[in-house]
Amino acid sequence: MAKRKRLTPLGIETTHPEADISSADSRAPETKAMHPFGVAPPPISRVAQDAAATAALREVAQELTQAREDGRLVQRLPLEAIVADHLLRDRLAADDDDMASLIDSLRAHGQRTPIEVTDLGHGRYGLISGQRRLTALLRLRAETEEARFDHVLALLRRPASASDAYIAMVEENEIRAGLSYWERARIAAKSVDAGVFASEKIALQRLFAAASRAKRSKIGSFITLVQALDGHLRFPAALPERLGLALVSRLEGQGQARADLIATLRAADPATAAAEQATLARWLAAPRPVNAPVELRPGLYWAQQGGRLVLSGPALDSRLCEQLQDWLRRLPD
Repeated sequence: MAKRKRLTPLGIETTHPEADISSADSRAPETKAMHPFGVAPPPISRVAQDAAATAALREVAQELTQAREDGRLVQRLPLEAIVADHLLRDRLAADDDDMASLIDSLRAHGQRTPIEVTDLGHGRYGLISGQRRLTALLRLRAETEEARFDHVLALLRRPASASDAYIAMVEENEIRAGLSYWERARIAAKSVDAGVFASEKIALQRLFAAASRAKRSKIGSFITLVQALDGHLRFPAALPERLGLALVSRLEGQGQARADLIATLRAADPATAAAEQATLARWLAAPRPVNAPVELRPGLYWAQQGGRLVLSGPALDSRLCEQLQDWLRRLPD
């Protein structure tokens, strides 16, 4: 049999019989591990690949977390988790026709625009904007009992303060469907009462920063109306601008006007917005009583007549007039 020389690890030649590959005792030649792309990569390469994949997944997770915290990620939240009265609402009531259209749209196409909420902790979220969408979804769930109406799409907001939350609510409503002057004035007055803003002037400037100065002035005038008639008007959001401003002028000019107007509204008991506005217009057209002068100090009297303030009496000399003018000029805008 033919001999074959082999080298040992020490370099010594040895001879062995040639193996018969057909014999039963022959061994299969040694083969390398198979790999789908040929030779398997060394272990250190596989470790590097795993580390890179882990780092990429961690980066994606961090980005998703940051997007959720920044309000860039739409979340699907249970309806029960939303606290609808977290803020005092600016919109008093939704128009029936508009609400019906919104419900039909949600029924046919689902929710397309998310609401805005803030995290209150313990799985609760305070509503900032989207009251109409939330109300429509609640009605649909009660009506249909379908699981698709059990949740609401929402963006998580993190307002730095309560004032920022109110500003976000008002801005969203102004963009989508403008508020009435009464609703604007009411949320300004109520936010001051709640301690959100220090004064009505600051509330107007912050809540309606995009409005013109003239528009803010009208809203400020309606605050007087809200303070006088809130709870006494049945359809305040329907009050037209011109009628409202006329009422403000009348209420500011007569000391007993508020009580007289409230009594007139109670007696009329209007059932519709049109009837209520007609009652207000009739009251405005009635003759105005003349208020008797009030003595402020010995020899100085004042009286309100319409939109005028009349000072009279022997104590009203030139020196007092100059002091009064100086004081009026120093009043803030």
